[in-house]
Amino acid sequence: MITVRNRELWSQWAPFALRLVIGYGFIVHGWAKLSRGPDKFAGVLEWMDVPLPEIVAWVVTLVEIFGGLAIMVGSWVTLVSIPLIAINLVAMFGVHWKYGFSSVNTVGLTAAGPQFGPPGFEVNLLYIAGLLAIVMMSGGAGAWSVDRWLARKSSGA
Repeated sequence: MITVRNRELWSQWAPFALRLVIGYGFIVHGWAKLSRGPDKFAGVLEWMDVPLPEIVAWVVTLVEIFGGLAIMVGSWVTLVSIPLIAINLVAMFGVHWKYGFSSVNTVGLTAAGPQFGPPGFEVNLLYIAGLLAIVMMSGGAGAWSVDRWLARKSSGA
């Protein structure tokens, strides 16, 4: 049976789990861009007609790495979520939309196994929903977050 006290306890920890997964995901995406060289990602941005693709590639890469880290530790979550959501909206409408919703698009089967086509916008939507959920939760970034620590420190608790 879930009591009011248990519900309050769980509501403090739910953002923690979301922050870990979402933050890690952004770090991994940013690190992949960095390790391959942002110039490779700039080619994708140029294909999308994004202005100044070389600069934008570096900005997106660094925002994903440091924004993901900030989400993981629960620091400035509301502020950091804005550019992360913007990145996902651009990816969703600029690249993934035409492939439909599903992130798993099976296009065939060979002796080696299933063959997959480009992913749809499902994952972008999940990242956006997760960030919005963290931002809108009444407990904020939740337990074990820098935001919570700073709030307690400023209130003298």
